[in-house]
Amino acid sequence: MNIKYINDSRSTHIHNKDGVEYITFDKLDKAGVTHAFSTRMGGVSEGYLGSMNLSFHRGDDPDRVMENHRRFARAVGYDYTKLVFSDQVHKTDIYKVDENDAGKGIVKESDIKEIDGLATNVPGIPLMTFYADCVPVFFFDPVNRVVAMNHSGWKGTVAKISKCMLDKLNKWYGTDPGDVICAVGPSICKECYEVSKDVADQFKAAYTEDEVPYIVFDKYNGKYLLDLHRANYFNLVDAGVKPENIDVTDICTCCNSGWLFSHRASKGMRGNLGAVIMLN
Repeated sequence: MNIKYINDSRSTHIHNKDGVEYITFDKLDKAGVTHAFSTRMGGVSEGYLGSMNLSFHRGDDPDRVMENHRRFARAVGYDYTKLVFSDQVHKTDIYKVDENDAGKGIVKESDIKEIDGLATNVPGIPLMTFYADCVPVFFFDPVNRVVAMNHSGWKGTVAKISKCMLDKLNKWYGTDPGDVICAVGPSICKECYEVSKDVADQFKAAYTEDEVPYIVFDKYNGKYLLDLHRANYFNLVDAGVKPENIDVTDICTCCNSGWLFSHRASKGMRGNLGAVIMLN
């Protein structure tokens, strides 16, 4: 697989187990956290959903999606029947997961609605959010033993969902942002992510004068480019996470749409990738 990177790939590791390809992040690996970001490789879905589609809401055969979950979970190392799914709506609401939530979204009906972030201090419950260009952000508090995950599209990014997550982790578990290890996962890169002036203006208003030049790029034709990777990095640092505790991937979903699902590259004809994290 010829993967196009933005910068370099030292923060990420690509694995292949029984044909299932997935990505992990260096700092979370070293911390011993079970986590992964899926690719399109190793599943049983067909056509534009091929092959590792992890969503039950993209028109796929549910039996194929379930088999994909079995394969992905076996490769990464968790019990897929205990997965907890988010219900993403591009907002900043966070849900506190406990033992009673295990399996919601995959083997039993879920009452987790309009949620873009999940957090838990319960070992053995994997949290999963879904992607096809938006940004996955992983969190691990090694002091209070907490894991979390949030889905950050442009709306969640400009609304600082990661700060909302860290505020909730502090309130619920006593988490100090300075202790947290984070990873900003694969998403659309700035070269691929053209937006209108009204979106660019929201980012200019939300970030400092020093940060904006690294996030918003004027094409001088009424269009702009956005760097969501960098914006999410700033969100974490501004909320108190230490720069040395953050991995930022350089893998673009849109540049690598044969390997990763991309909404923009496929014009909406695609499955969903999954980001998972679990407390061991």
